[in-house]
Amino acid sequence: MISRISSSGEPAGIPAVVPAGRMAGAGQPVLGLPGGTELRPWRADDADADALLAAGRDPAIRRWNLFSVADREEARQRIRRMHERWRSETGAVWAVAPPGRAAVGLIGLNDIDLAGGSAEVVYWVLPEARGGGLVGRAARRLSTWALDDLGLHRLRLCHSAANPASCRVAEKAGYAFEGVQRSALLHADGWHDQHLHARIAGDT
Repeated sequence: MISRISSSGEPAGIPAVVPAGRMAGAGQPVLGLPGGTELRPWRADDADADALLAAGRDPAIRRWNLFSVADREEARQRIRRMHERWRSETGAVWAVAPPGRAAVGLIGLNDIDLAGGSAEVVYWVLPEARGGGLVGRAARRLSTWALDDLGLHRLRLCHSAANPASCRVAEKAGYAFEGVQRSALLHADGWHDQHLHARIAGDT
């Protein structure tokens, strides 16, 4: 049994939620969505690199994510870091991709804490993939995998209070609204209040 360490430095006797090595010891899965769209690992090819470039040039993505990519080589470096984060068990990032096509979006888990059983859901989609509920479906599918298959206990989804579209995503993905964190997110136009949503194991 893997135990937490108490403030005194002694094992606290509480089992870790997910043992270290659970992610690194397995390949990143492909997660299917209705209609054939997949959540799959990013590929360091021209098509996926160009999707990152397009995201870095999109005003909405830049506004809410402070995201930019200079060129294909930087995009490929980012993709390589995504795979490194899986192996180090600190993050898990998928491309949202229709069958046989390049990525039209990104969804993933940041700040993974396997022992603490928590992570934060992050996402964006390109303009052509917006408006049809794709992000909500992707967030629900990823959340189900993270809670039921990986074994995390709590997932959080945070966004600017000025971004109501993300509130709709959270609701569709089964995340309860828990409150407002004041001046918690820095965007290009300054500090924003942040909405906090969460989903825990056992939620539907």
